[in-house]
Amino acid sequence: MRKMIKRLRSLRALSAGRDAGMTTAEYAVGTLAACGFAAVLYKIVTSGAVNSKLTGLIGRALDVAF
Repeated sequence: MRKMIKRLRSLRALSAGRDAGMTTAEYAVGTLAACGFAAVLYKIVTSGAVNSKLTGLIGRALDVAF
């Protein structure tokens, strides 16, 4: 029984060593995806049509009587 427990512990240690750095790579991919999405969103929001619609919407919201 002790041999089996020792073997399981060594296998767990080996498998844990193989994934070193995966978290960093996942964060890097997530950061790149978020930056790409932000760039696309910025281009859309700063376009003329969307900008005028947002300005009109905000203007109407501020003119509402309470």
